[in-house]
Amino acid sequence: MKEFAYDRPAQVREALTLVAGNAGARYLGGGTNLVDLMKSEIETPSRLVDVRHLPLDGIHEAPDGGLVIGATTTNSDVAAHPEVRRRYPALSQAILAGASGQLRNMATAGGNLLQRTRCAYFADPSEPCNKRVPGSGCAAITGEHHNHAILGWSDHCVATHPSDMAVALAAFDAVVHYETLDGVHEIPLSEFYPPVGDTPQQETVLPPGALITAVTLPASAVSPRSRYRKVRERASYAFANVSVAAALDVHEGTVRGARIALGGLASRPWRARVAESVLRDGPGTADMFRAAADAELSAARPLNDNGYKVTLARNLIEAVLTELAERTE
Repeated sequence: MKEFAYDRPAQVREALTLVAGNAGARYLGGGTNLVDLMKSEIETPSRLVDVRHLPLDGIHEAPDGGLVIGATTTNSDVAAHPEVRRRYPALSQAILAGASGQLRNMATAGGNLLQRTRCAYFADPSEPCNKRVPGSGCAAITGEHHNHAILGWSDHCVATHPSDMAVALAAFDAVVHYETLDGVHEIPLSEFYPPVGDTPQQETVLPPGALITAVTLPASAVSPRSRYRKVRERASYAFANVSVAAALDVHEGTVRGARIALGGLASRPWRARVAESVLRDGPGTADMFRAAADAELSAARPLNDNGYKVTLARNLIEAVLTELAERTE
């Protein structure tokens, strides 16, 4: 066992001070990802700063009518919250699809956004992985990659982002709030995860030592008419082959608004803006939904063993949008 210091601060400023300037320090929320990585020595922190006792939990109304979710709110509490279920049902569905009840009871909203990829090569220190050891190579490109990325990947990494919750948040234009010793900041979730490029080890744009404090869901007329569906390799809890978070507003057969985000296809939650553009002001029909999916997936670059994801994603997008169109009409 590798020794590490453990701190349980009572205030955000104290937590920030404990981490500042210490490259070996890590914030500890529910630990559902970090502790696993410590067991396999992928992560070897010299200090853990437990943030679960900071005043950052709970869900309350935002000034614009949206919702503010505190960073240490458990996934279970987010999924069960009546206003989340009423106004952003796809978010509740995504969380419930993402893990067992035991994990949801421990995992936090902020920690969920920061979880690392579940690529087997990342988790195996004997294999090259540019996320784990920059410059060592990506074993998945020529190895086992049937559940890896088809969108936005590079020659340096083809891993996918594991979060279900983040896919729904991406569809709802969520905003991430964080603090540093310099003050309070915020960033749209759409900018939170950078393209993988040639620096796959840089998984978010958070500055060193920053602490996520909350996530805001803006008010939206279309978000109550939303759905999250996930295809996985077994009926019990598993990471997505493909998932879709979508919201749709159809009136008298015409699409007035659509929001779509995809999971299991890229290194980050993939906002399907091309598909949204195709749908806007067009007919709310299965043919149009299929055309929108094809337009979005025209940028896909499948590897040898994951081309099935193109067909699977197309069919899932069409099915979810068709279901929403029938409900909204």
